Amino acid sequence: MSDKLNTIIEQLKTLTLLEASELVTEIENVFGVDTSISVAAVGVAAAVPGAGDDGGSEEKTEFDVVLTEVNADKKIAVLKVVRNITGLGLKESKEIVDNTPKVLKEGTTKDDAETIKKDVEAAGGKVEIK
Repeated sequence: MSDKLNTIIEQLKTLTLLEASELVTEIENVFGVDTSISVAAVGVAAAVPGAGDDGGSEEKTEFDVVLTEVNADKKIAVLKVVRNITGLGLKESKEIVDNTPKVLKEGTTKDDAETIKKDVEAAGGKVEIK
């Protein structure tokens, strides 16, 4: 690894969790990327449909719940629901609500995904189940 990269890594090691969170948010804004997508989710999305022996007739068992939109006048109610679903703190939950679309929960069951969707929509948000 180059000296430049080693210097950056050493500086990153000194960041507090709050500073690291702010850095991630800034990287998302500057480079237009979404860091909420996990490597596993990218791998699943990149899988070739029908590549299995069964011709792709498997029923999907894991779902991702994505917050797609929040009505401005319902932001606080949605924020409370997001905190309950994710278990995150107020600041992290606010970042999700303010920067839609964002994944709320990955790899959950269909029933759980439907419950989350119902709760978020009752609070004034819009959700997609993927």
